Amino acid sequence: MRAIRRFTVRTALPAKLQPLGELATNLRWSWHAPTQDLFASLDPERWEALRHDPVALLGDLSPERLAELAADRRVVAAVTAASEDLRQYLTGDRWYQQQVAGGAQDGSSWPRSIAYFSPEFGITSVLPQYSGGLGILAGDHLKAASDLGAPIVGVGLLYKAGYFKQAFTRDGWQTETYPVSDPDGLPLTQLREADGSPAVISLPLPGGRTLLAHVWKADVGRVPLLLLDSDVTGNDEAAAGVTDRLYGGGGDHRLQQELLLGAGGVRALRLWSRLSGAPEPGVYHTNEGHAGFLGVERIRELTSQGLSFDEAVEAVRAATVFTTHTPVPAGIDRFGRDAVSEHLGGSGLLGDVPLDRVLALGAEDYDGGDPSVFNMAVMGFRLAQRANGVSALHGEVSRGMFSGLWPGFDADETPITSITNGVHAPTWVDRKVVDLLAASGGGDDASSQSGGAAALDEQALWALRGELRAQLVADARRRVRSSWLRRGASPAELGWVDDVLDPEVLTIGFARRVPTYKRLTLMLRDPERLKALLTHPTRPVQLVIAGKSHPADDSGKRLLQRMVQFADDAGVRHRIVVLPNYDIRMAQTMYPGVDVWLNNPLRPLEACGTSGMKAALNGGLNLSILDGWWDEWYDGENGWAIPTADGVEDADRRDDLEAAALYDLVETQVAPRFYDRDASGLPGRWLEMVKHTLATLAPKVQATRMVQDYVQRLYVPAAASGAALAAGDFAGARDVAAWKGRVRATWGGVRVDHVESGGVGDSPEVGDEVRVAAYVSLGQLSPSDVDVQVVHGRVDVDDQLVDTATGSLALEESYEEGRHLFSGTVALRRSGAFGYTVRVLPKHASQASATETALVTSAS
Repeated sequence: MRAIRRFTVRTALPAKLQPLGELATNLRWSWHAPTQDLFASLDPERWEALRHDPVALLGDLSPERLAELAADRRVVAAVTAASEDLRQYLTGDRWYQQQVAGGAQDGSSWPRSIAYFSPEFGITSVLPQYSGGLGILAGDHLKAASDLGAPIVGVGLLYKAGYFKQAFTRDGWQTETYPVSDPDGLPLTQLREADGSPAVISLPLPGGRTLLAHVWKADVGRVPLLLLDSDVTGNDEAAAGVTDRLYGGGGDHRLQQELLLGAGGVRALRLWSRLSGAPEPGVYHTNEGHAGFLGVERIRELTSQGLSFDEAVEAVRAATVFTTHTPVPAGIDRFGRDAVSEHLGGSGLLGDVPLDRVLALGAEDYDGGDPSVFNMAVMGFRLAQRANGVSALHGEVSRGMFSGLWPGFDADETPITSITNGVHAPTWVDRKVVDLLAASGGGDDASSQSGGAAALDEQALWALRGELRAQLVADARRRVRSSWLRRGASPAELGWVDDVLDPEVLTIGFARRVPTYKRLTLMLRDPERLKALLTHPTRPVQLVIAGKSHPADDSGKRLLQRMVQFADDAGVRHRIVVLPNYDIRMAQTMYPGVDVWLNNPLRPLEACGTSGMKAALNGGLNLSILDGWWDEWYDGENGWAIPTADGVEDADRRDDLEAAALYDLVETQVAPRFYDRDASGLPGRWLEMVKHTLATLAPKVQATRMVQDYVQRLYVPAAASGAALAAGDFAGARDVAAWKGRVRATWGGVRVDHVESGGVGDSPEVGDEVRVAAYVSLGQLSPSDVDVQVVHGRVDVDDQLVDTATGSLALEESYEEGRHLFSGTVALRRSGAFGYTVRVLPKHASQASATETALVTSAS
């Protein structure tokens, strides 16, 4: 008989065990081994059976068992000590507080609160609100912020079913199920009003409908994560289903999810501040374009306070950071302009904000753009004064990809910087690795243990690598057996599973989402050659593969099916496994257990790709296309770079060439080095690479480094800009808006009339200085409104400037009718073809970059 309703009854803990409640609901336990050990000690068998879920464990313990534990002095002492440790972690000064109190930089301008919006957060498998890399990155961002004491508050959605659970049919086709989560059974607390009733935020929808949402809070260490839930009494069926599934549905459903995340998220922040007394955020960070409507909601707030649209835009932009995560245009959310118009204008959501001005924020009004769509990434860039990609190469790709938003500038001048992603070491580093590095002098903090790498005992290191590999093999066998039972096999025909994988064989891992560009099946380009590698008589290789395809992506499912069917072959199934339902729990065994992490995307379509970072922190080596972070930090000793066939336009030919290069590397370099043993049975050269990786790569890939970069390079400047424009009843925003309005209205009168040069002879030499004089007409603008620049560099065969540098020319003299002379010198620092030009750009103290207004006039 099926229940018509399901809910979770929470445990009433004895007084002496009351701290277990906070320890279970604060997600610090997910990366804090001592707290995990405490929960495991309460009932080791149930802890394993409940997949390391403290809330479920406490709910499963009988009153008799709880009374028994409460009577045990050792247990009570351990609970008290763990509670005190958590209290000190939550209240003590950390890196951020030390900076504010007078560290290396002036802490007075550091924001008291930073809002971080993301459509998904991968904190722990116990809270299944993530699908892949974007969510895992967001989770690691919050965890690292907590460890650093950075005052971030996360904002997301609480999905009733989260992302799907994956299984395979007998013929290898992916199937999906969507287990429903009960918020009361999750490590969450609901925001409530003073009278105890659930707090509610609301958004108007078209047709006079209303979207209501409750707000749940997850404690990620020191960081509150606010999650909006539309499964609320008072919503109609469609509104209640807005947060049904992560990335579920399309069209209006997806648009309403993003309206709730962005506009509703801002309202949730206001609710949180009212109920808790938390300061209003000084910076708003949107992690990809999904949350872009947060800027629209903030514009509505400010216009309701008396600012004009343009003034509100300036105030919003100054305090906003936008991170783009995809170099693939198909990965950007684009909605029909009419649908956005209906949801923003037809619903009344905008208040008095002009609809046409908001629609212009997401308009693809550039060459090659589609005027019928509203582009969320485009709006993200237009409403953020500071923007970044997630690796150096991705920043470069993004500058080219979005250069149409800044016409008249070279792609490399597009104001998109980069901060390379990092990973949260305490989450991803196996505690055995932590212990070994600590014993070697690296300290006990997984985020900063690289100092112990050089002194690692190679015998102990190799023994540990074997232990971790064996741990993965055991887990993989269990998962393969479970998968085959679900696929319809009987236990009697699964005896072969006991021989799947070998703890002594070189193990390569590959786990990804399965879009086409990540090329899951590149290794299958020559199946016979792959089989030969897997079954080599003296240097065999084994593969552990995992990954999910989006439920609507049949092409990705077909790729996955090909891989599953290959792995089913009786001739190779002892050397290759495809594990279903890739999640955080699986990853925490997979990353430490592999010897090599494989990544072979179509360059340059991998924005960052942090999985290989996690393997490296556990002593794994990377075998990767030079894309994402690997392009930046590969040094020849921390792994191998797969050669790419850049410039080959035939996609099949390119895949053939790069697959052949992959096979060659494994056959001639990777496998021989792994199996080349000295007299004591150690692969000395291999272990040198492992130690080098731990010593040199580990410090770079930390999420703490990433968050420090965001704080110092983006958050602090954004907070300062936002505060400056908000001061004095937004006098700064009013001034900037008026200045930009005046500049845009009169820019047509700006021109470079004439340019002269001198100071060098007919045969200039390195070290000479060229004097440049530019006569410029500024119309109604003054010299203080502009920056007159000389742009100089090498000249290619088409007379295009390359490898350029810029210098500002100084005002020398002013004439009638808005005409002025600017001059300066350029030092000739290298030989070869040299050229220069002169251009004029708007200039204002509030600008974060010279290209901000997208206005420029160049000499012709």
